Amino acid sequence: MEQANPLRPDGESKGGVLAHLERLETQVSRSHKQSEEQQSVQAQEGALGTKIHKLRRLRDELRAAVRHRRASVKACIANVEPNQTVEINEQEALEEKLENVKAILQKPLRIHHHSVPVFIPLEEIAAKYLQTNIQHFLFSLCEYLNAYSGRKYQADRLQSDFAALLTGPLQRNPLCNLLSFTYKLDPGGQSFPFCARLLYKDLTATLPTDVTVTCQGVEVLSTSWEEQRASHETLFCTKPLHQVFASFTRKGEKLDMSLVS
Repeated sequence: MEQANPLRPDGESKGGVLAHLERLETQVSRSHKQSEEQQSVQAQEGALGTKIHKLRRLRDELRAAVRHRRASVKACIANVEPNQTVEINEQEALEEKLENVKAILQKPLRIHHHSVPVFIPLEEIAAKYLQTNIQHFLFSLCEYLNAYSGRKYQADRLQSDFAALLTGPLQRNPLCNLLSFTYKLDPGGQSFPFCARLLYKDLTATLPTDVTVTCQGVEVLSTSWEEQRASHETLFCTKPLHQVFASFTRKGEKLDMSLVS
């Protein structure tokens, strides 16, 4: 009896076909996997390319920002440094001056040269205030000088503007704090002349502290003359000298009593 031939007519066994099919399937599977892997790689490459592009763009933007910032800083430095240098130099100069002033203030102050009139009590004022309060020293000195100037001005005005009312010379000392003069309200009349003595005890004042008015050549005055004499004393105590005589000139023998306050 003949055995069955395991071979197909083309001489290939069934086992060989199956093995071949398995190899084909394996190759196809590998091919699919390679294709999938390639696609995955391509996708990753695309994503990485996009990310790289974004990073490059960001890098370029940052570089541009840095260049702009550097340029701004250089411009600011170019504009600010000279001013800062000037401010620093000014501050140093002020500090140096301040130190010099402090050093000067620590030394005793002395008056070496001055043009203050000798009758102004400069030494007395300096002894009181020069070392302790320089502002008060200057204020006090100005008070004396202004008062002297005011008294001298009044005496000069009396001599220059109202000489017609004076019956004798105006007598005054250099400080102009003692004035003596005689006057008549009607130079061509028969009235008795008045004698006035004005004393300024307060050397910082322009009005007298003591006033004496008498009627020359008369021991006993009538009531009207006594009233007039007393009115003159009041006027000289309360108003500047030239203003009082201006009132005499305007009213003649009739006093301008509105000046008496």
